[in-house]
Amino acid sequence: MVVQDNDPKHTAKATQEWFKQKQGNVLEWPSQSPDLNPIEYLWLDLKRAVHARYPRNLPELEQLSSKEKWSKIAVCRCARLIETYPHRLRAVIAAKGTSTKY
Repeated sequence: MVVQDNDPKHTAKATQEWFKQKQGNVLEWPSQSPDLNPIEYLWLDLKRAVHARYPRNLPELEQLSSKEKWSKIAVCRCARLIETYPHRLRAVIAAKGTSTKY
């Protein structure tokens, strides 16, 4: 399952063709809806982990392996994001699609 949020990389013809050939399941997602997408919280975790190391230049940044950081994200963190998903959905519905505390 792949979630696509109308980012240009997701809507590019080459991307669409690749998914058509692979016959993958694609879940279309509203653009600009970070409060609905648990991965956005993991991106923030990754960003904080990289910033905590204070890379001063591109080579230092490249040494901070994103793969390494991703592997350190705890399963319980992912599980918690999924567990709280119904709360985020209710908040978005209550806010009629506008901003939420999430």
